[in-house]
Formats: sequence, C-alpha cells, structure tokens
Amino acid sequence: MSSSEPHPNLSKRAKGAQSSVIRELLQHAKQPGVISLAGGIPDPDLFPVGEISHAAQQALAEDAGVLQYGLTNGELGTREAASVLMGFDVDPRRVLVTTGSQQGLDLVTKVLVDVGDTVVVGDPSYLGALQAFRSHGAALDPLPVDEAGVDVDVLETRLEAGGSVPKFVYVVANFQNPTGAVLSAPRRRQLIRLAERYGFLIVEDDPYGQLRYDGTAVEPIGLGSDQVVRMRSTSKVLAPGLRVGWTEGPAWLIDAMSVAKQSADLHTSTLSQAVVTRLLMRTDWFETHLATLVGQYRARRDALCSALEATFGTQAQYQRPEGGMFIWARFPGHDMTAQLPQALEGGVAYVPASAFMVSGDRDDWARLSFATQDPEDFLTAAERLAAALQLPGCSIA
Repeated sequence: MSSSEPHPNLSKRAKGAQSSVIRELLQHAKQPGVISLAGGIPDPDLFPVGEISHAAQQALAEDAGVLQYGLTNGELGTREAASVLMGFDVDPRRVLVTTGSQQGLDLVTKVLVDVGDTVVVGDPSYLGALQAFRSHGAALDPLPVDEAGVDVDVLETRLEAGGSVPKFVYVVANFQNPTGAVLSAPRRRQLIRLAERYGFLIVEDDPYGQLRYDGTAVEPIGLGSDQVVRMRSTSKVLAPGLRVGWTEGPAWLIDAMSVAKQSADLHTSTLSQAVVTRLLMRTDWFETHLATLVGQYRARRDALCSALEATFGTQAQYQRPEGGMFIWARFPGHDMTAQLPQALEGGVAYVPASAFMVSGDRDDWARLSFATQDPEDFLTAAERLAAALQLPGCSIA
C-alpha cells in the first residue's frame, strides 16, 4: 500500500479528510531567512506573559480546584466574562465555554448538520471553518464577498427562488479572514430578517472585532434574536495557547452542544478558565492591554500598506483594512498558487486565495498578514514578492 493512500482501517470520514496542500507547502515559511506574511496568528511578543503567569499563580494559591475536573458548560465566572468580549450583557445560561472558538465551530456543526445539509459560507472564507463544516458532511453554498462582506442579496435571491434553506449561515462579520471586510450594517439587518423569515441560524464568528484601528464599530447582528449564535475567543487578544472561547446562543442549542462537548473533552481547562477570567475582570488592565495591541498592529498594517504602495504602485490592488490582521491583495495576471514555491524560494511567504475559496476563481489574489513581522521587514518582503512575480517596473532595491 502506498504511503499516500489512507489506511484501510480508517473510517470513511477520516479517509475523505484532506490536509491542505497549501498548509503543507507553507511549512517552508518557517525556514530561517523567510519573511512570512502567511500566518494568521498573533505576535507572541505581545502576549501578556507576566500577567498570565501572575493570574495562574494567584488562581493556584487560592483554590487547588482549578486543577480539578470542571463543568462542561464552563465555570460560572468564565461564562459571565463572555460579556467583556461580546460587548453587551449576556445570560451565562446561554453560554458554553469551548476549547477555543474552533471547537465551537465543530460542535455547532456536529449538532445541527446531517450529511448533505446546506451551510452558507462566504467565498472566500476562513479555512478552519470550511474544514469543520466539511468534516461533518455539510454541503457548502458559497456567497460572494466584497468590501461590504458577504453579498446577502445573492442569498435572498436564492431563497426567494425556492433554493435550499441552510441550517446556518456562517459569517466573520468584523475584519473577515481572509479579506478583512466588515459586514455592513444594512447587510446585517437584511441577514437577520432573512434568518427570522426562513428559520435558519446565523453563526457570527468574531475573533478580530476588538482589533479595530480606524472607523466605528458596527452593531452585532440581531441583538436579542434567538436566530444568532455568537462565537468569541481570547486567542487574538490574550494568547491562543490558553484555548478559551465562548459560544452564546439559544438554550436548546447550547444544551445540545454541551452534550456533544462531554464526549469530546469533558470540559475546557479549568486552569485556563481561571486565568482568563481574572484577566478579563481586571477591566482597566484589559483596556490598556487592548490599546497596546491596537497601536502595535495598526503600525504594522500601515507599514505593510506603505511597502506595497512603494514597491508595486498600481500593479497590486488592495483595500486598507480597518482592523484585524490581514490585507487581501490582488496581483493581476499572476497565479498566486502556482507562484508560491518561487516566492518561498525567494524568501517570502503568503497564502494564496485558493486556500479560502469554495467555488470562485480568484487565482490572482493572496492574503498577506501583518501581525507577526516587525514593520521594518515589510519593504524587504514586498521587494522579494515583486522579484518572485517578476513584475516589470516595480521598485526593487
């Protein structure tokens, strides 16, 4: 049996699961000398290591129970702390603490989706969500994404024409991964009207909402509606290794997800919950910490935009995102998937659009992350990318 063939003892589902070819290729981005614009991860230099250490020591000193088994739904204080990241008061009885919001995506799909059920997603959309939905046999129905987020008009037209009503619509409403788009207020209102009319749920994933650098925050989708399931995480604002997230939604769904979570991991780490709760409840400190993150990431966004402008001029197209961690850039005439190996060889990494697409064709687009590199590295990265693409007339030192 070839090593590339799945083992015969694997289940049909496991045999059908595929690792991303692009993720495998991007392992080369970790090589010395490569400037990576690929990773969708926060900068570890910005993790509040001292505060996390102090909170852990404090939690351990006060109660050895933080090392014990815990409640499947999450400790009460941690469920109450969800309000800090939600931005509004939430009922802790409607909250499930998850091992990162990625687990929330898996659990909500597990309890809602039978094989062949429709899930509506953006095209492009967050790769981790697409993998979770596919792993449970969902039939993905893509909506185009523009500068105002997913095109809800397309969804409405399909539904009015008698198209399949989805189990849920998945949206990253703020600074979408990968495009950086913010779902506009009119589209948010339109989406909740459709959800209430046709009976589907909206899964609102918001890992980046507090990383806003410009503009004004848009009100969350459908406040007070039982048609909305909200997911939040501390991964981008504290540290992803803590693995603490929240899902907030109607009680019937939270109950079902809680039962599913019991068989997955029993509960999210009680120690991590204790640490996160202590940090979030120190509201003055947390606001100062957020301000530091916003300042750092804003400077990096501006530096990458300046580097693209100086190097590519009009030969690259992008919108400056108001927040988040990504710039969605177009390089007309270039297949960014095919040219990734050449870019890696030249010392720069990015993620081509094909990693995020469901059915659309955006071969000449790529996601560039500004989160983990020093601002002074971006001009070199842009010059290496221009050299790899062999763009004539670009400003390359």
